[in-house]
Amino acid sequence: MEDKSKKVKVLYVDDEENNLISFKATFRLKYDVFTAISGAKAIEIVRNNPIDVIITDQRMPEMTGVEFLEEIIKIDPDPMRILLTGYTDMAAVVDAVNKGKIFHYLNKPWSEEELDQTIQRAYELYAERKQILETYSKLEVSNEQLEFLLRQKLLS
Repeated sequence: MEDKSKKVKVLYVDDEENNLISFKATFRLKYDVFTAISGAKAIEIVRNNPIDVIITDQRMPEMTGVEFLEEIIKIDPDPMRILLTGYTDMAAVVDAVNKGKIFHYLNKPWSEEELDQTIQRAYELYAERKQILETYSKLEVSNEQLEFLLRQKLLS
């Protein structure tokens, strides 16, 4: 993970600027960190950058974390999604799972170790899914080539 292009690309969304600063200071050496103060700004980042893991606060003005994640799924369903909240709101957790299709839910304030482990697990699953899709794509090409060769053989 030394090479900048090989670092896991993590987007952290929170309406509290101090949390954004703290997150970036904590994880900037380990990950390629993007931060956004609102769901709208985060959507813009996702549209313009490949993101592997998205972490969002639930309680934000204008757009909740779940609403933001629902929008993200329409733009790019691939990034792993993690929801943070300082409140034990079971309705928000249920919505996050059902609508935002989250990978994990964490309480605020987050602990560096727990959040880091969650990001690592999320990225491992993300990379595994990407690998499966690439393998499937290669298999499709191989099958098409074999079908073509078989048709040629049958015609000759």
